[in-house]
Order: sequence, then structure tokens, then C-alpha cells
Amino acid sequence: MAESSAPLLHYLDQGDPAATPLVLLHGLFGTLDNWQTLARRWVEEAGLRVVSVDLRNHGRSFHSPAHSYALMAQDVAALLDHLALDPARLTLLGHSMGGKVAMTLALTQPARLAQLLVVDIAPRFSNMEHQDDIVAGLQAVDFTALQSRAQADAALAQHIRQPGVRQFLLKNLYRREDNSFAWRINLPVLAAELAAIGEEITSAQPFLKPTLFIRGGTSDYITAEDKLTGIPALFPNSQIATVPDAGHWVHAEKPQEVFELVRNFATMSKPQ
Repeated sequence: MAESSAPLLHYLDQGDPAATPLVLLHGLFGTLDNWQTLARRWVEEAGLRVVSVDLRNHGRSFHSPAHSYALMAQDVAALLDHLALDPARLTLLGHSMGGKVAMTLALTQPARLAQLLVVDIAPRFSNMEHQDDIVAGLQAVDFTALQSRAQADAALAQHIRQPGVRQFLLKNLYRREDNSFAWRINLPVLAAELAAIGEEITSAQPFLKPTLFIRGGTSDYITAEDKLTGIPALFPNSQIATVPDAGHWVHAEKPQEVFELVRNFATMSKPQ
């Protein structure tokens, strides 16, 4: 059963309250800040109401020892209730782990949304071994001695070569009131629950409403087999758009292409 007493997720609500709503769910080790450049554009250029969310154990949302897709989907459902967003007009977008949260909510509570947008993740099981170096890097930062972001970057670099990945992770670093550093993410729980974060999304009933999967052309998170069997089985009314020369962080690498795909999908005619 989902936690009934879980606090409300931290979120940022932008745009005209009467506009068509778009809800954004970030990926593992991310925050709502990762999507803010695009979120502002969808508000200003597409006329959408954009609600960006910090999922549990991430950003400024609450920490919990429990971290599952069922619980995260229920957290999002509670936020949708709180905001009283019109489900007949709502587009729910999720990237990576957030995409699996979005898929879970769509499959278990389809009446809550009009359509679904999933960025570079398939419903199948994801092997999370590629996250081991990231977890090792995050755990290598010694907060008892840390005095600067540069020192934290140097500690991460012992395990993570890519500067872009390190900068993404360092968005989680903040100073506490006593001026010491800490991670906003609940690292012990996320490290312990990596296998659960990789789990397959299943359902006895498919989600029949319009669904768009956006994949990076150089990413292997959505395979040819996913396109042929895994995705259509659960999302029969789905399309897959590939963004060339983009990896897993497709929205950061090719923001203009993702802006247009999401704008066109989220502003499709819906019943008022």
C-alpha cells in the first residue's frame, strides 16, 4: 500500500493557472532544476502551465527509507490532487526514472492524465550497474573536510570522468545553515534501492491514451526490441521520436528538438 501520510512533494508551478498543464518528472539523482530552461520556454513560447516536481529522496522533497515506483506514483497523484489539475488536459512527462514513475501512474491511474510523454526510458528492466561509478563518486565526497565545490568535483572525478555528468551531480550539493556541505539527495537510500529503480514496469491493462516516447539517437535505453514489443504492449497508442546525435540526457544535449516535440504533443487539441 502507498504511504497515506507522505508529505507533499516540492514543486515549482509556472504559467497561467488556466493554461494546459504539463507536469515534469526528473530522473535519478536529478532535480526539477534540470528542466527549468525548457520549462520557462514551454510557459513563455508554448503558453503551457508547467509544474516541475522534485521526486521523493531528491531535490527539496522529503526523504524516506522507502523508494519504489508505486510510492513515487502515489506521491505524484497526491500532488495532482493538491493542484487540482484538469486530467482531461494534463500531459505527464518523465525522464529516465521519472519516466518509469510517469508510466506507473498512467498504467495504474489512467484517469488522472490525458496523455503521456516518456523521455529515453523503456518499461523493461534496466541494469543499473552503470550507476555504480556514480554512486562510488558521490560516496567518495568527504563532507567532514569539504570546503569548496572544486574539492567535491575532484572527489567525483576519481570515479566519474565525464565533466558534464559531474556538473549534473554537483547540482545536488548545497550548504547547510552551519555552512557545511551536504547532498540534497538521500544517497544511502538511493544507493540501497538501485535494483528497485531498475525494475520492470508491468501492468495487466495497457494505457490506451496518446503516448510519445522521445529517445536519444545514440542512447541504448530504448532498443529496437523495446520499440517492437515492450512499448506497444503497454502503450498501444504510442509513437517513438528519435533525436539524432543525442544521448540519454537528450533534453540537455538537444533542447530545441525536445522543446518542439513536447510543445507539439502537449498542445494537441484536447476536450475542454
